Amino acid sequence: MTEKKVPPRSEIPRKYTWNAESVFETPAAWDAAFESVAQRLPGLEKYKGHLADGPAVLADAFEMVENLFCDAYIVFVYAGMSSRVDMTNQEAAAMFGRAQGLFGQTQAAIAFFDPEMLSVGETTLRAWLKEEPRLTIYEHYISDLFRKQMHVRSAEVEEVLGMLTEPFFGTEATANMLTDADFKFPPATASDGSQVEVTQGTIDQILNSPDREARRTAWEGYADTYLAFKNTLTNNLVVAVKQKVLLSRVRRYGSSLEAALFQNNIPLEVFHTLLGIFCKNIPTWHRYWRIRRRALGVDTLHPYDIWAPLADSQPNIPYEQAVEWICDGLAPMGEDYVRAVRKGCLEDRWVDVYPNVGKMGGAFSWGTKGMLPFILMSYTGNVSSVSTLAHELGHSMHSYLTWENQPFLYSNYSLFVAEVASNFHDAMVRTYLLENNSDPAFQMAVIEGTMETFHRYFFIMPTLARFELEVHERIEQGKGVSADDAIALMADLFAEGYGGEMHVDRERVGITWAQFPHLYVDYYVYQYAIGISGANAIASRILSGVEGAAEGHRQFLSAGGSKYPADAVKLAGVDLTKPEPIEEAFAVLAGLVDKLEKLTG
Repeated sequence: MTEKKVPPRSEIPRKYTWNAESVFETPAAWDAAFESVAQRLPGLEKYKGHLADGPAVLADAFEMVENLFCDAYIVFVYAGMSSRVDMTNQEAAAMFGRAQGLFGQTQAAIAFFDPEMLSVGETTLRAWLKEEPRLTIYEHYISDLFRKQMHVRSAEVEEVLGMLTEPFFGTEATANMLTDADFKFPPATASDGSQVEVTQGTIDQILNSPDREARRTAWEGYADTYLAFKNTLTNNLVVAVKQKVLLSRVRRYGSSLEAALFQNNIPLEVFHTLLGIFCKNIPTWHRYWRIRRRALGVDTLHPYDIWAPLADSQPNIPYEQAVEWICDGLAPMGEDYVRAVRKGCLEDRWVDVYPNVGKMGGAFSWGTKGMLPFILMSYTGNVSSVSTLAHELGHSMHSYLTWENQPFLYSNYSLFVAEVASNFHDAMVRTYLLENNSDPAFQMAVIEGTMETFHRYFFIMPTLARFELEVHERIEQGKGVSADDAIALMADLFAEGYGGEMHVDRERVGITWAQFPHLYVDYYVYQYAIGISGANAIASRILSGVEGAAEGHRQFLSAGGSKYPADAVKLAGVDLTKPEPIEEAFAVLAGLVDKLEKLTG
């Protein structure tokens, strides 16, 4: 295995970079937009104490708040994207720091809004909705506000909570800066003795390599780098959890879990039902590990073998070909839907495609109304990369349709439904590829790519959710959590999931939690498993020809935040508050394991 150097940012062709100039042509233009928002913020003061003056005043205030918040978020996203595509770029890092501060100031400046609306009263506000046409669109917002009434504090407290936004950003930012910018991973050593550079952008590619020695040394070196900072990383996470616990108590919730789920009107039993179904179905994973061990022909399976290719040859898929396959798989969604995806990828430069030095690991879709739905990823040409691209395009199309159909107030959607849209793309493209290429090696590669997704969403994420719940409960009970505690808890959970079918290197497996910045967003990870459940249910409806299923999915994607998350998904014909979609998704997983067993002989 010959060494493949990761290029600096400057060597990435422009057509494979995100379209930054579509947002701001120059950093100077960004700076001007920053100053514009900062200068307009004091203008909100004229509405403070006057929202009760009448429906016209309230409509004017809504308009100003939305415009300011939208402009502040555009400034924030531009700076964040600029920083994440190259974490070594000090100018971009400084911009992002300034943007975080401005975002916090904006939240503090509008903190009076909800408490004042509550003081006006629901009866009066509902009467105003009928009197002032500009207020009609806010009916859901007002209903939700009074649902949350007992958790909204005084204007003074809300202002302080808004001011906390910027400093509370610090824990996640510190983790990202440490792991993405400062971490220097030792190179992996291939079986031929050559060295392979390990970065956040290349680790997944190496773990997908057929070279077991390269995988082993890359995985161990990657984990050991995190372990070298285990105390700092643990302390940072514990502080973040304490922040969330503090906020939940200030807002009078019974727990941080209740606070997280209440925001989206999700019953607590949805979380616990998911974890219960996951634990019941863990034996499916045990069977998968056995099949994988036999297929690889190894005596003992190790965690670094999870992503090893089972097929003798792996296709190398150019980016442009990946886009075409994705578009073909999404054909049931309609010509205009497919046209938007293709144009976004090949003309409008939604995607920052390839790895470069300093690029943040992983992949995500990000943006806001008024800009393009940008994607950061590190495309490497394998089937897994095709799946990642399809997945992130699902997020981007969710944003694209939401921004096209909703005002800024509803232009965001919850994490609870975000993974439905992304995994729907995965399911549709997977089905297309399996139906249109009968070559066993290709079929195996597609199923392996799919199993990677299920492994992340239906194994890693529920396991992290169990870890997260335990850490939160310990802190809520006043107990401490040391680095050794966190590592031991994570190792125990993985040992249960591996079921004796895989060697558990307790220290290295136990530090896995630190490799997921998702844990800095309270109870984010469980929603991945919910999302893949909903996605497969919707894809099944469309592919089986249920009348109106595709249109129902588009209605869901267009709803944004104008409905509660579970109600939005119901537009697509699926109820995610029930256990059936989760059970059905595990049946899909079991079917994939069956098919893989046949393909591996």
